[in-house]
Amino acid sequence: MNEKIDRAAHALIESYGDEGTKIHHLDRHPLPSHDEIVRVLDTVHELIFPGYIGAQGLTDTSLQLHVESRMTWLYEALTEQINRAINHGKNLHAACRVEAKATECAANFLAQLPAVRKTLATDIRAAYDGDPAATCLDEIIFSYPSTYAVMVYRLAHELYKMGVPLIPRIMTEHAHHRTGIDIHPGTRIGSSFFIDHGTGVVIGGTAVIGNNVKIYQGVTIGAFSFDKDAAGQLIRNTKRHPTIEDDVVIYAGTTILGGDTVIGCGSVIGGNVWLTHSVPPGSRVLQETPRPRIITVEEAAVS
Repeated sequence: MNEKIDRAAHALIESYGDEGTKIHHLDRHPLPSHDEIVRVLDTVHELIFPGYIGAQGLTDTSLQLHVESRMTWLYEALTEQINRAINHGKNLHAACRVEAKATECAANFLAQLPAVRKTLATDIRAAYDGDPAATCLDEIIFSYPSTYAVMVYRLAHELYKMGVPLIPRIMTEHAHHRTGIDIHPGTRIGSSFFIDHGTGVVIGGTAVIGNNVKIYQGVTIGAFSFDKDAAGQLIRNTKRHPTIEDDVVIYAGTTILGGDTVIGCGSVIGGNVWLTHSVPPGSRVLQETPRPRIITVEEAAVS
């Protein structure tokens, strides 16, 4: 048995040197730590919603010390993780001189937290105003999956705009795993955004979503099959996903595709619609389906 294990280990090590698609990260600078990024999210979550998440019983006296200590840790942790992200593809022995970029990005990210909180407050209000089942704002902050997913998206988007690699996607994929809501960090989303229920929502990276938009579970704002160049490689850096203008409602199970597709302001898109072309402002789009046939117990007995 030991000989079999030795042979297996030797064969596995040899496979690391095989030519082809590289699926190892050897002799390179360390990657960002997924666990550390999650800790960063947990700490920012606490600062975004103080008194709801993390430390309880905060007062005016203790708040400043609490926030300052958390911000100091975040600055150090983010600087390290951003530095790793920027350097991750470099040879382990190559000199790295990008710490200034990492510190700048970390500081700029923290400076954006008040603005992110302001936008998230509109999202919380939109959830309350848009869901008659909500009993209070506390319930939405505590328990709605879209609250967490949209918060993480808005934080990741700030890093994405700075050009920080890897970390924004780590953040949004963590939220995807936790909530079932998949929002690419490159998406541009306006204020007062609400995802009701949320499971199975997918929003692509070049989508643009306006203000006061509400979508339900199972909605995809996606792309067509991707074009390729003459060499057979995917064409990247083009707008592949739809634009959703202000005050649009999209009901459950709907798929909207295409970079040229624009859903006009104030439109309502019904459930289970497959939409690949633009609709003008104020449209109502419904999926025509066969009417269900209901057979009563008496009719079934006769047949």
